[in-house]
Amino acid sequence: MEEQLNELERKMDKAIDVLKDEFQKVRTGRANPAILDNIQIDYYGTPTPLNQVGNISVPDPQLIVITPWEKKSLADIEKAIQKSNLGLTPQNDGNIVRLPIPPLTEERRKDLVKQIKKLGENAKIPIRNVRRKRNIQEDGKKQGNFPG
Repeated sequence: MEEQLNELERKMDKAIDVLKDEFQKVRTGRANPAILDNIQIDYYGTPTPLNQVGNISVPDPQLIVITPWEKKSLADIEKAIQKSNLGLTPQNDGNIVRLPIPPLTEERRKDLVKQIKKLGENAKIPIRNVRRKRNIQEDGKKQGNFPG
């Protein structure tokens, strides 16, 4: 029984870890390199995560700077960011790609609240399912119908 409880706890912890990762990807008014984690670029014909083709830094709270290891990948990085639908416009100066983060408007703040609530609700679903499964198992054991 102790082993089952540990397994359930691991599953719930995993759901919370996924939620934390999703929260990091939310684009707020502050520069955060985690918003670029899901972006893949075509690097020599292979889809490659953006953080593996260059250095990503945040020199100030409103700017993300991407310094590619090879200058010829600048155009690919720029295209991948534009296709990602992040709502950011990359600026390529021939050496680096700058991603200015616009300040939040009241409308954008309301959208962020909705988005975060939705992420929270989506994270609660697997936790509820784990708890429900455990309750069903317990009910089955009490009635003698469930092997256990």
